[in-house]
Amino acid sequence: MTLHLSALDWLHLMLHYMALSLLAVGGAITLVPDMHRYLVLQQRWLTEAQFNASIAIAQAAPGPNVLFIGLMGWNVGLNAAGASSAGGLSTQGAVLGLLGMGLTLFGMLLPSTVLTWLATRWAARNRGLRSVRAFKQGMAPLVVGLLLATAWTLGSASGDPAQDGRLWALSGVAGLVVWRTRIHLLWLLAVGAVLGAFGWV
Repeated sequence: MTLHLSALDWLHLMLHYMALSLLAVGGAITLVPDMHRYLVLQQRWLTEAQFNASIAIAQAAPGPNVLFIGLMGWNVGLNAAGASSAGGLSTQGAVLGLLGMGLTLFGMLLPSTVLTWLATRWAARNRGLRSVRAFKQGMAPLVVGLLLATAWTLGSASGDPAQDGRLWALSGVAGLVVWRTRIHLLWLLAVGAVLGAFGWV
C-alpha cells in the first residue's frame, strides 16, 4: 500500500488523535472503534491486518498499552513511504514512520495529560461534593460500554462470520479462564498466537 499524504493530512491525523484523547475515558483502548473507522474505513491509511497487528503487538509487548497508538502511526508512515509493499525499510520509510508515530502519540497524550492534571487537582480540592462522587460512579458504565465496543470491533475484524465465531468463542474461554483461575495472561496470549499461527482462529 502506498499513500500520498500531504502536510494537511498529517495535521488531520494529529488533530484527530488530539480530539480522541479527550474522550479516552478508560484508556486509549476504548477508542479503538473510532480509530478503526477513521484509519481503515474512512481514510484507508491502514489495512485491517495492519490495524489489528498494531493492537496485538502492543498488547503482547511489555510496557504501556498505549503503544498501539504509536504503531498505528508508524504503519501510516510506512504506507506513505510505500515501505510496506516494497519489503524493506528505507530511510524515507523510517522518517515517515517516526513522523506518524510522533504525531499520533503526541496527539493522544498531550490533551488527555493536561486535562487529567487539571481535573485531578480540581477533584482533589472538591472531593466532598456530591456531584464529584456522582460523576465518578457514572463513569463506570461508560468505561464498560466503551470496552465492549472495542471488543466488538476487534472480534468482527475478519468479516467472515465463521472466523469471527471462533474468535468470540476463544475470547469467551479466555475470559472464563482469567475470571476463574490464576493463569498468567501471557500464557493465554501464547495460546492465542499458536492458534492464530495455525489458522484456527
